Amino acid sequence: MGTLASPSTLAGFVVGHAGLYQALAMFAVAYFIIGMTVLSVCAIATNGALDAGGAYYMISRALGPEFGGSIGIMFFLANVCGSALYVLGLVEAVVDSFGIPPGQKAGSGVQVLPQSYWYELLYGTVLLALCLLVCLVGASIYAKATFLIFLIVAGVLGTILVSFFATRPIGVPIRLPHFNGSETENGSFTGFSLATLRDNLGGGYAVDYTTGQMMSFSSVFAVMFNGCTGIMAGSNMSGDLKRPSYSIPRGTISAVLFTYLVYNLLAFLMCATCNRTLLQKDYGFLRDISIFPPLVTVGIYAATLSAAMSNLIGASRILYALARDDLFGRALALAKKTSASGNPVMAVILSWLVVQLVLFSGKLNTIAGVVTTFFLLVYATVNLACLALEWASAPNFRPTFRYFTWHTCLLGIAGCCVMMFLISPVSASASLGFLLLLLLALHYLSPSSTWGYISQALIFHQVRKYLLMLDVRKDHVKFWRPQMLLMVQNPRSSARLIDFVNDLKKSGLYVLGHVELQDLDTLPSDPLQPQQDSWLSLVDKLNVKAFVSLTLAPSVRHGVRQLLFTSGLGGMRPNTLVLGFYDDSAPEDGLARHPAFTSARDEVPLGFPALREPTTPKLLSAREYVGIVADALKMLRNVLLARQLESLDKAWELRRAASPPPTIHVWPVNLLRPDSARYADTCSLFLLQMACVLNMARAWRRARLRLFLCVEAGAMPHAQEEKLRQLLKDLRIQAQIQLVPWDAVTRLHWQTRQGPPGGPAPTGAAGEEEEEEEEAVNFPANATQVSDEYVCAANKLVLEQSPAPAVRFLYLPRPPADTSLYPLYLHQLELLTRGLGPTVLVHGVSAVTSTQL
Repeated sequence: MGTLASPSTLAGFVVGHAGLYQALAMFAVAYFIIGMTVLSVCAIATNGALDAGGAYYMISRALGPEFGGSIGIMFFLANVCGSALYVLGLVEAVVDSFGIPPGQKAGSGVQVLPQSYWYELLYGTVLLALCLLVCLVGASIYAKATFLIFLIVAGVLGTILVSFFATRPIGVPIRLPHFNGSETENGSFTGFSLATLRDNLGGGYAVDYTTGQMMSFSSVFAVMFNGCTGIMAGSNMSGDLKRPSYSIPRGTISAVLFTYLVYNLLAFLMCATCNRTLLQKDYGFLRDISIFPPLVTVGIYAATLSAAMSNLIGASRILYALARDDLFGRALALAKKTSASGNPVMAVILSWLVVQLVLFSGKLNTIAGVVTTFFLLVYATVNLACLALEWASAPNFRPTFRYFTWHTCLLGIAGCCVMMFLISPVSASASLGFLLLLLLALHYLSPSSTWGYISQALIFHQVRKYLLMLDVRKDHVKFWRPQMLLMVQNPRSSARLIDFVNDLKKSGLYVLGHVELQDLDTLPSDPLQPQQDSWLSLVDKLNVKAFVSLTLAPSVRHGVRQLLFTSGLGGMRPNTLVLGFYDDSAPEDGLARHPAFTSARDEVPLGFPALREPTTPKLLSAREYVGIVADALKMLRNVLLARQLESLDKAWELRRAASPPPTIHVWPVNLLRPDSARYADTCSLFLLQMACVLNMARAWRRARLRLFLCVEAGAMPHAQEEKLRQLLKDLRIQAQIQLVPWDAVTRLHWQTRQGPPGGPAPTGAAGEEEEEEEEAVNFPANATQVSDEYVCAANKLVLEQSPAPAVRFLYLPRPPADTSLYPLYLHQLELLTRGLGPTVLVHGVSAVTSTQL
C-alpha cells in the first residue's frame, strides 16, 4: 500500500476495502486509542521540564531506566520503520505517475522512470538522502519545511473538497502495472449519488493490487493507523521546543481533532461519489477528479515526504536521548555527538543508515504491520506511565493539564493491547517478547539512575494502604510468624548471625537494629545518616530481606528499648528480640571472609569501624545485657540468644554429600530448672516452633530435627515418649525423638538443694504443675541452688549426644527478679552452652502453635 501519508489517499484506501461503516469504526477506534494516549502525553508533558526524546523521555523518567530504555528502542524502531514506510509510499506514488509501464520500452509523455526492485530502491535512497539533508541542517529548517508542507496540504485538501462538488461524473481508466501491464479497469466518479453511497456502506475486502494480498479488517487498520501516528511528531521534538509543556498539549490535541474530522469528512464524500472499483484499484484517483490535478500530486508528495522526515528526525532524537542517558553503554556512544548548534548529527546519520536497511524489504504492508504494533506498544506504555504516576499519588505529580483520569489511562492501555493482538497476534507476541528481553537485559546491565523510580512510589502507596488494613486485633495464632529484631553492634563480627536469622524469619519482618552511643545535643548533625548507606549496602550484599533501624541512645539498653517500642508500623512490629551471646571471646571479622564478598571480589562496605581489641573494655556490661533480656520479656517479646553462630558454616553443613544429613538438636526442657522441667509450656512450644521454622527454610530442608526427651528412672519413659510423639503429630512437626536418661545429672541438683528434695513432681508425673509466671517468681531462690557442677554436667549431657548437629536449640529460662543475681544467671548460661558450637537459647512468651485447621 503506497501514498497513504495524506488524509485524502488514506481515507480512499480505507473506505474502498472496509466500506463507510467499518471505516468510521476504524477511525473511531484509532482515534480513541490516540486520544487516550494524547491525554496521558499532555499530563506528563505539563508536569515538569521535558528534554529530548519525547515519549521515551516521559516513560523513562516515570517508569525508570528499564522500561524507558526498552520502550525507547521499540519507539526508535517504530519511527525508523515508519520513515521507511513513507519513503516507499512516496516511491510508489512517483513511479505510478512517472514510471514506464511494464512490458514497454518507453512511456508516453512524462513516463520516463524505469521500474524494477533495484530502480525503486534507488529512488527511495535518493528521497531518503533528501530527508537526511534537511534533518542534518537542524530542527529549525525542518520546522520551516513542515510549516510550508502544511500550507500545501491544507491547500490541496481545500481543492479536493471543492472538486467533489465541482467535478462532473467521469469514467477513470485504471492501469494495474504490478500484475499485468496490459490490464485495465474502469472506475467511476459518479458525483453525489445515493446508489453509490449505498453500494459503499458495507465492507468489500479485495486483493490489494500492489501486493497481491487479500485485505482484511486488521490489515487495513494496520495501514490506516500508520497515517495517524504523526500526531506524536511534536512530542518527539520535545528537546527542540522552547516551551514543550505549552506547545505539546495544544499542538497535539489540535492535530488529533483536525485529522479526525478530515478523515471522517473525506470518507463520507468518497463513499457518496466514487464507486468501489475506483477506490480499491486507484489510490491516486483524486488527481483525476481534481479541478487542478498537479496540486494534488504535489500535496501527496509533500505530505508523504514530511511524514518520512518527521519519523527520521523523531528516531534520531530518541536515539540521541538513549545515548545521552548511557543506558546501553558504549553501543550508542557515537550517537552522543552533536554539532556546534546542538543538532545530534551522528544520531541522525545512524538513524538514516537503519532506515536505509529497512528500505531493502520493499514490502509496504509488512512494514506497516510491524510499525503499527510497535506504535501501539509505545502508546500503551505511555498510558501505563501516566497511570502509574496517577496511582502513586505523589505530591509532585500535579500536571497543569487536568483533562485525564486513571480511567482514560486504563482505556488507552486496553485499546492498544486489544488492537495489537487483533492486527497480528504473532507480531504482538514477538514484540512483547523482545520488550521483555530488553527489560531483563537493562535490569541487570544498566547503571542505576537518579531519575526516581515510580515502582518505589507505587510500593509505598500500596504498603501504606495494606498496613492500615493490617489490624493487630485480628491476629490469630494460626497465622503467627516470627518478626525479628536482631541487635548488631558491629556487622564485621555478625555476618553469619545475620544470615542465620534471615532463615529464621519465615517471611516475617526482619529488622537489623544498631545503637550508637552518642548524644545528639552535643553533635552538629545526625551521625546515623551517613551510616545508613553502609548498612543498606550490607543488606544487599548479604542478600537478606531485612530493614535497617539505627538509633542514638546514652546506653545500649535504652537504645534497645527505643527500637522495641518504635520499630515497625501497625501490625508489622518485631515480636522477637535476637541478641548475640555475652561472653569473653575475642570478636573475629567474619564479614571479610563471607562468600558474598570473597566471591564477588568486593571490599567490605565502608563505614563500619574496626573490631574491638580483646583488651578493650566492652560498651555493654553483663548486668546491662541481662537487663535487656528482662526488658524484652516484660514487653512481651520473645528472646533468642545466639552463641557461636559465627562458627556455623552453613554451606558446608547443608551441602555436603556425606550421609547422614545434618541435624538440628532441640532441647525443649529447662535444663537449669530440673525440678520443674516440662515439655508443653509456652516456652517449650515456642522453642519447637522456631526449630521447625528453621527446618522449613529452603537452605535447611535437608536437615533433620532431633528432639531430646530427658527421662528419669521409674517415670514411665515410653508413656512420656508417646505423649510427646502425639504432640508433635498434632503440631505437624516431623522430628526424631531420642530418650536421654539424666538421673546422674539431676542427682547433682538434689544434692545441692537446701532441705529435703520432696515437692516437685518429676517430668511426666501426675500432679499439679506451676504456671510459667509462678516459676519466674520462684526462680531467684532456685538460681542460687543450681551449682556449677550441675550446670557443667548438663552441658556434658548435651555435648555427648551424637552426631554433632549443625545447630542446637536450648531452653532459655527467665532472668531472676533480683537484679543482683544477673551475673550469676549469665554465668550459668555460659557454662551451659560452653563448647556446644552454634547454639540458640530460646524463651517464648506468646502462644505460637495451633492444632486447628
